[in-house]
Amino acid sequence: MNNIALGRYMPLDSVIHHLDPRAKIMVLLFLMIAVFIPAGAVGYVVIAAFIVVALFLSKLQISYALRAMKPMIWMMIFLLVINTLVIKTGTPWIQWGWFSVYSDAIYQTLYIVVRLMFMIILTTILTATTKPLDLTLGIEKLLKPFEKIGLPAHIIAMMISIALRFIPTLIEETQRIMNAQASRGVDFENGGLKEKIFSILSLIVPLFVSSFDRAEQLANAMEARGYDPNRQRTRYKVLKMKTKDIFGMAMSVVILGVCLGIWIL
Repeated sequence: MNNIALGRYMPLDSVIHHLDPRAKIMVLLFLMIAVFIPAGAVGYVVIAAFIVVALFLSKLQISYALRAMKPMIWMMIFLLVINTLVIKTGTPWIQWGWFSVYSDAIYQTLYIVVRLMFMIILTTILTATTKPLDLTLGIEKLLKPFEKIGLPAHIIAMMISIALRFIPTLIEETQRIMNAQASRGVDFENGGLKEKIFSILSLIVPLFVSSFDRAEQLANAMEARGYDPNRQRTRYKVLKMKTKDIFGMAMSVVILGVCLGIWIL
């Protein structure tokens, strides 16, 4: 359970932990936009430097943030195989009979992997340094202006917060189901296409059943406590932007501007 990083709050005493959740969400948004800008190696180095500083200020170890990449390893390997078979441009690096690996296939895979890594680490920093209730309140406050056009800000914020909270729970549940099915003789690694389909179904079906059961239990618990998303709510904790929050957002805007400048020039 401790191996799951994404979606888990770490109760540490750091500068990042004490930032306004709205500021952290905005920083995440600006950096996500910067990640998708084709700014080349320089832009990615700037983003990586900001992430390293954020990890240091939040007192999170780099190994903890990289641990969130574990569920994505097989997807990255699959992406590398597909790019190797499909992309046939650039300089040929490996040629063995009909099989060949070109430079553009490797570069394209690294390009996507670096983007994915940055997004997962940034999200991990946000969820590890922000309490679920604070995250819900921050999202709700940011979406508050859109209520004038009928957008249910509180409901959307609650849905996002619950989804992030249940990421580690679902990953842990998946591992438990895989171990249980493996003890019953299900082989997830070997076999033909038919065996693979049956092994995947033996994992997906109980996972869906367990997820719906957890959702029903959560809904019953919230209803038993008198939760009504349509009622006007008061808050004990009032969010207030401070100088350090504005500074953090300003730094993310600067990084976004640098990436945009590199792309344009």
